[in-house]
Amino acid sequence: MNITSLAIANETAQFERNRFNQWFKEEFEKETNVRAETKTHTLALIATKGTLDWAYPPFILASTASALGWEVSIFFSFYGLELLKKDLRLGVSPLGNPAMPMKMPIGPDWFRGIDWKIPNAVMGNVPGFEMMAKSMFNSTLKQKGVASIEELRSACIEAEVKLVACQMTVDLFGYEKTDFVPEVAEWVGAASFLPLAAKADICLYI
Repeated sequence: MNITSLAIANETAQFERNRFNQWFKEEFEKETNVRAETKTHTLALIATKGTLDWAYPPFILASTASALGWEVSIFFSFYGLELLKKDLRLGVSPLGNPAMPMKMPIGPDWFRGIDWKIPNAVMGNVPGFEMMAKSMFNSTLKQKGVASIEELRSACIEAEVKLVACQMTVDLFGYEKTDFVPEVAEWVGAASFLPLAAKADICLYI
């Protein structure tokens, strides 16, 4: 084979390689897009707070993700177990909450717009302040048309959100399984939930 023939053969081979690479790239992109469109996203939430204001984020995120067709699991640990109780008695605490208090839900607009600069330590020492804060919070939610925690939890249950209770915390606090809603899917420890969280597309600690 002379030099000219060899050059032509190399050019032909290079052309075929380029054509194959282009075909492979297009097919790979098509397959990737198909998988992305048909993939079911997963969300794992870890709920650790048991106050009324902290009860909203996990249930709002879970119900929203479920409405989008995602698979959702919530792991309730420590005080987060309060959100699974049959009888919800959730309060609002100003202690350690720099955003408290909320603005007044009653009165004229100028009064509602006041940003009350009251130190958390002062609020925490005012008798009955937590009950007042809970009442204000509930009034604001009702005025704004926001669903209650019971309603959001029911929406999650209907959407088949997986509710997982931390067995260690149940034992630690001396709870009974009968204290909680019957829709709790599992009673497990962190070692059982972490593999699920590791596989989730999104994992959030609340």
